[in-house]
Amino acid sequence: MLRDFSVQSLFMGVLIAFVGFASSFAVVLHGLTGVGANEAQAASGLMALSISMGVCAILVSTVTRLPVSIAWSTPGAALLASSGVVEGGFNAAVGAFLVCGLLIIIAGLWKPLGRIVSAIPPALANAMLAGVLLSLCFAPVKAIAFNPLFGLPIVLAWAVVGSVSRLYAVPAALIAFVLVVALGIDMPEGALAGLSAALVPQVEFVSPSFSTSALISIALPLFIVTMASQNIPGIAVLKVNDYHPDPGPLFATTGLFTLLSAPFGGHAVNLAAITAAMCAGSDSHPDRARRYWSAINAGIAYVVFGLLAGAVTTFVSLAPSVLIEAVAGLALIGAFSSSAVAAFTNAETREAAAITFLVTASGVGFAGVSGAFWGLVAGGLMLALARFAKRKACPA
Repeated sequence: MLRDFSVQSLFMGVLIAFVGFASSFAVVLHGLTGVGANEAQAASGLMALSISMGVCAILVSTVTRLPVSIAWSTPGAALLASSGVVEGGFNAAVGAFLVCGLLIIIAGLWKPLGRIVSAIPPALANAMLAGVLLSLCFAPVKAIAFNPLFGLPIVLAWAVVGSVSRLYAVPAALIAFVLVVALGIDMPEGALAGLSAALVPQVEFVSPSFSTSALISIALPLFIVTMASQNIPGIAVLKVNDYHPDPGPLFATTGLFTLLSAPFGGHAVNLAAITAAMCAGSDSHPDRARRYWSAINAGIAYVVFGLLAGAVTTFVSLAPSVLIEAVAGLALIGAFSSSAVAAFTNAETREAAAITFLVTASGVGFAGVSGAFWGLVAGGLMLALARFAKRKACPA
């Protein structure tokens, strides 16, 4: 195994971890605080997720000898940000994370549930995701309106670097955010001491509780978004690169690591989609049989980044929240545009997708349940009604 190691896979692994962490940790922090986590709990959740997905990547890639890239659920974190605090607060959200992990395990081991998830019309799943992401994608504009001197450098860094390489666009925005905070924000007394203290990892155990509203508002939509937007595309990327693993055990393993990270504030661990292409592609190594080391190296780097999560969270808290939301929004623009295009491509499902999108994007919940769930229900009913009417109009 060690003879398969290469400097090329080491570089690619570190790059994958940096891009994966830097491009979306802001979304994760925003999502966790959105469902009631305090600063310490959000830092613990970020650490738990990063370490869990790192260990998972190392384990899976070592056992299978395949370049299986693991990530946290960025769309799931965006969903949390739009869900709001449910009855029972963050403890109930953690209970929902546990249920989501259990559902992912069942989907991997019990094929009927996996087939049910696959049977959800892709147009509706994408429309729900687009509706969830819409409000977050407004954040860069809001940051500029809040303070152009703070917001514009972040957006311009993303746009200029992105015009050359989409891969480095969000890291560039993150660097601009760091410079804005360091040079433009008046640091409170004792901020540096607090930042130094945060270098020591702090684990926060959150006792889970369970409520119907949390299960329906968080667990079910989180499960659907994670499977539809991360796990299934992750398998597809591997297949495109001529790797053909059995999806079930991989899904079940990510579900297990979701269960392990949930009590410490982590929401979902899953197969990566974007960084999976980096792991499995020729840039990782010319020899296909040796590319799994890029995933192992990425896993090691994720563990290191996870141990620094407290310092990252403390630094972010020094800035107005709208600035880190702007970085998160920029990170999600690509996902929003892709999901919106996929939602409205098929004319037959376009109206139902529009209903799903609008109900979800409204952010309005009913009976204590978030708009994401009701958007999927409303779109599903609209699609079923349209198909019923079509059958009546064209009897066999």
